Amino acid sequence: MVGVLTTDHPAWHHHASGTYVRAVRAGSGIWVMSYDSQGLRIDCVEGPEDVKPSFVVTDPADLPAAVPAALREPLTELGVSQRLANPWLWDAITIAVLRQGVHPDRAVRLYHTWCAAYGINVEGPFGPVYLAPDHSAVLGMPRSSFAVAGVQFHYNALTSAASLYQQHHLEMQRLDAAALADALMSLPHLEPWTARVAAADFTGDFSIYPYDDLAVRSRAADIAPDYSWPARKDDAFGALWTGWCGDDSTARHTLTLSTLTWREHAR
Repeated sequence: MVGVLTTDHPAWHHHASGTYVRAVRAGSGIWVMSYDSQGLRIDCVEGPEDVKPSFVVTDPADLPAAVPAALREPLTELGVSQRLANPWLWDAITIAVLRQGVHPDRAVRLYHTWCAAYGINVEGPFGPVYLAPDHSAVLGMPRSSFAVAGVQFHYNALTSAASLYQQHHLEMQRLDAAALADALMSLPHLEPWTARVAAADFTGDFSIYPYDDLAVRSRAADIAPDYSWPARKDDAFGALWTGWCGDDSTARHTLTLSTLTWREHAR
């Protein structure tokens, strides 16, 4: 594995030793992965190894030529990175929904609370890690359970998403990123932004990620603080971003995911 791991998904737990640990569901199995100075270790701890987690490689050599040096140079220095393509669509939907309408830092806390309260406890090398409660558990919960975990604001979106997932997840898992986002946008309580975040997380294709998102804008400003970024206007930032990339989906993926990785990574 290359020397940079993207750790933007809140399921990654960073321990004081420098090790990152995460539990994932892939196919019918549950896996624990850990990443430290010795590299990446992936172990199936429950169920069959029918689907092994896979990683998407992002190379800064694919950055669009129009990107200014103030942004390009730090991203190039970051180097080639790998990000887990979330193997469980329901988890990708869950974290995207919990991010809907709240600050990214609060969404991370909500995800951890939600998973610890109602998810699956998996024993890792540094103690327990958690998987999100599956869609059937969500559909069977009383509304009061959502309030206990602090996610009552997301009740309608989570339950409508769980119903859609229950009926159509086999077909949705075979869709490409754009088609999957379109399918998720059909839900009445899911914003287009949320659908695109979930689709990018699951497929690993960040060419469809909402690049005018606060996370992208704030990280870009952190990377190149002296660049003249648009002042608070999401649409102006999006126009700038797409102007640099044009119709090149690989360039959009590389620019967006590299920018998100710049802060959230392990080396």
